[in-house]
Amino acid sequence: MIINIRLLYLAGAVACAALLGYGLWLQHVDGLEPCPLCVFQRVAFIVLGLIFVVAALHGPRRNGAMVYGVLAAIAAAVGAGIAGRHVWLQNLPADQVPACGPGLQYMLEQFPLQRMIEKVLSGSGECASVDWSFLGLTIPGWALVWFVLLGIYALWLIGRAGRA
Repeated sequence: MIINIRLLYLAGAVACAALLGYGLWLQHVDGLEPCPLCVFQRVAFIVLGLIFVVAALHGPRRNGAMVYGVLAAIAAAVGAGIAGRHVWLQNLPADQVPACGPGLQYMLEQFPLQRMIEKVLSGSGECASVDWSFLGLTIPGWALVWFVLLGIYALWLIGRAGRA
C-alpha cells in the first residue's frame, strides 16, 4: 500500500503540534513556567512543524523532498542542540549551576538580539531546575528524544517522496 507523501509530512506536523500542545498544557494547566531554553525549544518545534506543513501542502517529489528533508533536519538538529544543552545544565552539580539571569521578556526588551540569544543559550539557574519527569527523563530530555526522532523521520521522508 502506498501512502500519500502529503499525509506523511502532515504526520510530522501533527507530532510537532501535539508536543507544543502538551508544553502549553504543562504551562497553563499544571503551572510550569517555561525557562528561556524551553522557549527556544518551542520555537524550534514551531519551525520544524511549519516545514512539515509547507511540505504537506506542496507534496514534493524527489528534489523538493530533499530540500524539505534537509531544512527539517537542520531545524531538528538546532532543537536537539538546545535541548542537549538544557539536559547538560540540569545534570550539573549544584555548585556548578550558573546563577539565575534576567527573564526572557526583560532580555528581549533590553539587549540586542544577538546578545539576548547568547545569554539564553548560555543558560541560567532556572534552566537547571527539574520540575517534571516521566520515565526518568525531564522535559528537555524528552524534547531531545523527539527532535532526534523527527530529524530522522524528515530524512526518511526524502526516500519516500521518490516512491510515493
